[in-house]
Amino acid sequence: MKVILLTDVKKQGKKDDIINVSDGYAENFLFKNKLAVPYNTQNKNKLERDIKSREDLEQENIKVANELKNKLVNVTIKFKAKCGKDGRMFGSISNKQIEEELKKLGYNIDKKLIECDHNIDSLGVHIVDINLHKKVKAHINVSVE
Repeated sequence: MKVILLTDVKKQGKKDDIINVSDGYAENFLFKNKLAVPYNTQNKNKLERDIKSREDLEQENIKVANELKNKLVNVTIKFKAKCGKDGRMFGSISNKQIEEELKKLGYNIDKKLIECDHNIDSLGVHIVDINLHKKVKAHINVSVE
């Protein structure tokens, strides 16, 4: 029996896959637990519409992320910090502090999306990445004085 999977099923397939399974397995497990629906023209058309709408939503999200990336191109966040003799800071700048400064500038970006490959614990300008989307990454400058 051909079925369309509604969720990932271990050892069977991923969501939206069309697979062949035995009639008993389909009736007694997949349909009963709402993990799959029978493969027919109506369900096939619904699957195609769902995939199309998800792709459209994905494209819209990428477009919005690119617009935000273009706004963030010239953003520089400035911090003032106390330092020792050798220019090293007492402490470091965290993602939470960067998030708060971005909010002050009007950008609502979660701290989990902010990615810095090193600790910001010295004076100067540091480049910080922001993952706006899987396919869109923005860079901002963090200046420590």
